[in-house]
Amino acid sequence: EKGPRKPRKPMGFFKKAVTCIALGLIFGLCAGSGLFLVNTMTGSSTKQASSGTPVATTTASANTLADSNAQQKIATTTSSTTQTTVTDVSDVASDVMPAVVAITNDYTQTGQDWFGQSVQQESEASGSGIIVGESDTELLIATNDHVVSEADKLSVQFIDGSTAEANLKGGDEDADIAVIAVAKDALSENTINNIKIATLGDSDSLEVGEPAIAIGNALGYGQSVTTGVISAVNREVTLDNGTHKLIQTDAAINPGNSGGALLNIKGELIGINEAKAAGS
Repeated sequence: EKGPRKPRKPMGFFKKAVTCIALGLIFGLCAGSGLFLVNTMTGSSTKQASSGTPVATTTASANTLADSNAQQKIATTTSSTTQTTVTDVSDVASDVMPAVVAITNDYTQTGQDWFGQSVQQESEASGSGIIVGESDTELLIATNDHVVSEADKLSVQFIDGSTAEANLKGGDEDADIAVIAVAKDALSENTINNIKIATLGDSDSLEVGEPAIAIGNALGYGQSVTTGVISAVNREVTLDNGTHKLIQTDAAINPGNSGGALLNIKGELIGINEAKAAGS
């Protein structure tokens, strides 16, 4: 029988260090070989891609960036064009404003008190109008019939801030159109020199999407300008005074704009602002 095994002598520090270094060199050699192989394969793929071989991920990313840049360029160009043709209407506004007037309608409103008795109260409404013609003695102003109906007194304010009394020449409630007149001898020379007659355009030739400009006495504050486009033509709308076929625009229209001018980009009168449709 063999005797008991002798205990193994502990490995010296020097031997341990040599062993660790050897193992490290072996690991490094294996890792380096693997990394070289991976780099070689990756370089080959990159070279293939740059020489025209399709790579789905790379191609998709390139297309997305190209589309995004193209869209950004188109949007910028469109915005620039819109600003030039629609937003900047200062020349049109300054040319047409002398033909637009503010109208004040003083009328008597009848109502009932708490006891059911009829009471009358003096009220005031504001609207707009456009100077569309003249005779030897009068200026003729077109507006909406509902702006001037039931008036006890009508007054017109011109571009220079002066006011004059007006009288109703005639109106059509169903068409919501009316003409009022101001006597020329009631106007100062300065006012006559500052006002002008609007140039009439052709509303039958309107195209959806073309610029639209609205000028009127919005909210009773005086003349203001808003812009938009022609949203639709011959839009059938039912109002209190019947059904009308109207020009629709997204230019902002507010109380007081009624009777004011709707213009094309040339500054020609293509319509009279009549009603506002708004949702909740």
